[in-house]
Amino acid sequence: MHVVIDKKKYELVDSISFYERFKGLMFVHDFDYCMRFKRCNSIHTFFMSTSIDVVMTDYDNNVLFVFKDVSPWRVILPKKGVYSVYELPGGSIKNDIKKIKVCE
Repeated sequence: MHVVIDKKKYELVDSISFYERFKGLMFVHDFDYCMRFKRCNSIHTFFMSTSIDVVMTDYDNNVLFVFKDVSPWRVILPKKGVYSVYELPGGSIKNDIKKIKVCE
């Protein structure tokens, strides 16, 4: 599965199990994919070694919040209306985005 964000295509990795959701991108040094957390409205960047871009969407993938270059050891508190959180490599988002397109 892939996702198109800011006109760029990324491999989409869903975090489904408890362990996948717990680990997320902790201890990952370099990555070139997008990690999605469904039914999630907040994140932390504890134990991460690099900054990430974060996109929070509603159920229909309409973008509600965008956080660029979130540093390690930060928390994004719960946001109302958010259904999914997408984590991308820092610096991935250059423009304003309104919707995320998920492709099979």
